[in-house]
Amino acid sequence: MEVIDGNRIAASLIAELKAEVSAIRGRKPCIALVRVGDDPASVSYVKKKGSTAAEIGIESRVLLPPVAIGQAALEALVDSLNGDPGVDGILVQSPLPEGLDERAVFGRVAPGKDVDGFHPVNLGKVVQGDDTGFAPCTPAGIMELLARSAVALAGKHVVVLGRSLIVGKPVALLALARTAGANATVTVCHSRTADLPSFARQADVLIAAIGRAEFVTADMVKPGAVVVDVGISRVADPSRKAGYRLVGDVHFQSVAPLASKITPVPGGVGPMTVAMLMRNTVKAFRLRGAS
Repeated sequence: MEVIDGNRIAASLIAELKAEVSAIRGRKPCIALVRVGDDPASVSYVKKKGSTAAEIGIESRVLLPPVAIGQAALEALVDSLNGDPGVDGILVQSPLPEGLDERAVFGRVAPGKDVDGFHPVNLGKVVQGDDTGFAPCTPAGIMELLARSAVALAGKHVVVLGRSLIVGKPVALLALARTAGANATVTVCHSRTADLPSFARQADVLIAAIGRAEFVTADMVKPGAVVVDVGISRVADPSRKAGYRLVGDVHFQSVAPLASKITPVPGGVGPMTVAMLMRNTVKAFRLRGAS
């Protein structure tokens, strides 16, 4: 059994992007990070994205509009970034405060600057297999993680647990695509799937993104399967200083001995998400002809 080191793989990707950006003469790629409010997780995520951008040499602009900003004003802010020739990528950090329409705000971002990959145009390009768009960062990170871990998907049965627009649906499409590193047969399961464990046991590659702590147990995994854990939850643990520990959607202790390869939580898929956001930003810069 091999534990896939997402931190190491993400660091390799960041090093490659750093070398690419350092070779750019003139203006460097730029990402605008918009955070509304002081949600602790959002503060941490935006800080991490900014520090990773700085490490690579990408300019980041952090915009902190007031928490009381209205829908029209926030959309106007996005419009101003859409029209700014010095900004290549825009990310509006989720969740937004209550009363703001996230879907409308995300849809306001110009497709060519939507480095988070959730604009309908970019999701449509994922469906079409058009690589001029931007795939959502976590699904793209999963595919990169598998490719760099020598996991060939062609002809394999990939089972995805979860049908969210953030992970489940797009990663299923990416694994199904007629491209190098994909060409899998894909089954998508969800909370209404009858006898879900029987489907999970058929997987050569099992991607758990169902959002339930330690949901996948040993009886749901075929010996020798590759297991990718996308979930992250806090569970109470009085033995820890923080009073909790982080776990994924997979019960690691029971599943790991069965798997040929498995991602840990933390340190598996998570680091890849930020790295792929930076890759999308550099791609946006190139596609805009800024190089």
